[in-house]
Amino acid sequence: MTTPSDALPESTVQTQTVAPSTVSTRPLYWSIRRELWEHRSVYIAPVAVVAVFLLGFFINSFSLPRRMQALAATDLAHQHRAILQPYDFAGGVIMLVMMLVSIYYSLDALYSERRDRSILFWKSLPVSDLTVVLAKATLPLVIIPLISYILMFFTDLFMLLWSSVVLLASGQSVSALWAQVSLFQTTLMVLYHLVTVHTLWYAPIYCYLMLVSAWARRAPFLWAVIPPVAIAAFEKIIFDSTHFARFIGYRFSGPQAFDFPSHADMSMHPMMSLNPAKFFAAPGLWLGFVAAAVFLVLAARLRRHRDPV
Repeated sequence: MTTPSDALPESTVQTQTVAPSTVSTRPLYWSIRRELWEHRSVYIAPVAVVAVFLLGFFINSFSLPRRMQALAATDLAHQHRAILQPYDFAGGVIMLVMMLVSIYYSLDALYSERRDRSILFWKSLPVSDLTVVLAKATLPLVIIPLISYILMFFTDLFMLLWSSVVLLASGQSVSALWAQVSLFQTTLMVLYHLVTVHTLWYAPIYCYLMLVSAWARRAPFLWAVIPPVAIAAFEKIIFDSTHFARFIGYRFSGPQAFDFPSHADMSMHPMMSLNPAKFFAAPGLWLGFVAAAVFLVLAARLRRHRDPV
C-alpha cells in the first residue's frame, strides 16, 4: 500500500512521462543543441575576434574628427570609400573567421567523436545516423552564418553610434557619416551574401569535408586536401590541362550573385546590385546541391559502419 509520503508529485510524474516523448519527437533539434554545447568555439571564436576588432576601432576612433575634416575637402566618391572602409573591413574579418570556423568544424565534426570514442555512447541513443549528420551540417550551413550576421549587424551598429558620439563630442556634424553609412542596405547585402555564398554555394565544400571527417582515421585535413591536389597534378602532367583546378577555383571563388559597378572594390560594397536571377540560374548551384546530398548520405553510412579510431 502506497502512503502519501511515498507518492510522487503529479508534476514529477508528468515530467517523467512527457520529457522522453518530447526528446524522441525532436531528435534533430536536440542533436543541434548537443553540437552547440560540445563545440562552443563556433560562437566564442567570432565573438572574440569582434571584441578585438572593436577595441582597435575604439582606440582609432579618437582620430576620427581630424580624418573627417580632411575628407571634407575631397570628392564624394573618395569620402564614400574612406568612410565605408572600416565597415567593409569588419565584414571581411568576420566572414573570414566564419569560413575558418566552418572548415575546422566540418573536418572535426565526425572525426572527433570517433577519436574520443564518444560515438559509442551517442549510437546507443534512438537517433539515426542521418539525423546526426544533418544536425552537424546545420552548423556550418545555418548556425554559423546566422551568428556571423548577428555579429556583423551589431558591430556596424556600434561603430556607427560610437562614431556619431565622437563627432558630436568634437562639435562636428554627423550628417556626412549617416549619409554614407546605410545600415539597412549594408545588412541586406550581408544577409544576401551569407545566404547565397556561404550557405548555398559552399554547401558541397562543407559536406565534402564532413565526408572526409567520417572516413579518415588520421589527419582529416591532409586527406581533404591531398586528393584534389593530386587529381589536379595528375591532369596537368598527363593531359597538360587545368580543368579540375579551375573547377575547384570556380567553387571557392563564389557565384555570380552580385553585379559590381566599375568602381566597387569590396565584396560587401553597399553600391553593389543584387542579382539573384543569375545566381539561381547557375548550373553549378544545383549540381552542388546534388553533390552535397550525396556527401551527407555517404557520411551517414560511414558513421554507421566506421569503428572508433
